[in-house]
Amino acid sequence: MSEFKYACPVCGQHIRCDSSQSGTVMDCPTCFQKIIAPQAPVGEQTLILTGTKVNGDRSAPKNQEVNPAAPRPASGISGPIVVIIILIGIVAAAGFVYRGTIFKSPTPLDAKNGATNQTKEVKKAAPVLAAPPSNDTNWTLNLKGADVPDAAAAGRVEGQDFICERATLQGGLLTLRNGDLSIAINFAGANPQMLAGKTINVATNAATAARVTYHWKDGDDSRHEFFNNGYALVLSFGEATNNRISGKIYLCTSDEDKSYVAGTFKAEIRKPKPKR
Repeated sequence: MSEFKYACPVCGQHIRCDSSQSGTVMDCPTCFQKIIAPQAPVGEQTLILTGTKVNGDRSAPKNQEVNPAAPRPASGISGPIVVIIILIGIVAAAGFVYRGTIFKSPTPLDAKNGATNQTKEVKKAAPVLAAPPSNDTNWTLNLKGADVPDAAAAGRVEGQDFICERATLQGGLLTLRNGDLSIAINFAGANPQMLAGKTINVATNAATAARVTYHWKDGDDSRHEFFNNGYALVLSFGEATNNRISGKIYLCTSDEDKSYVAGTFKAEIRKPKPKR
């Protein structure tokens, strides 16, 4: 059996077969038409044989010369591959058109929110204030050893940590508060102008002095402790401006818990309560 080639009568694709396949129906690999293979050439035949399309004109000559100028496919690209290429092109075009939606850049608002979140994280990382312990280093009734730190007034009062959260000066009564725990020093109605710029020193041997009151909660019960003398106090006031007066305090009392507070404060000046 000898091999030979023949041309598809529809698209011109060359098809290889052997003499045993002459007269049989074959599929063109390019246009998928049903082709009847021609008879094998005899001897040194130079003409390119042409198959016959099924249901076509079977009386057409089987041996004819193919026009060498006729276009022939450079390669056998099948229909499914063409469909895939078209789909890829459609997807690429859609991606280009909607690229702004798919790859959305951060808006100025998003950037602002991101900066805000970072600021919040920085604020959360701020150290928490803690009251120093009551010991002989921090608590002393000797004013020569009094040390007023340049920080928010803090200490321990009646065995509880105290950090001044807010302060008020009303009708000569200076009050430092930490929740339900408070320290009040009564200057017998002295107004802010009288106290501004003044420093008050009270030694433990003073016969009488400004009354100091501790107020706190013990469960549901309110507790108080008063000191009219027997305590050490250094209290310096700054200038009174914009309904505020700043100050520094060092206070140690002779209770069993060795209560004390030391540091700075800024008190809100309030009008005296009306007399009844």
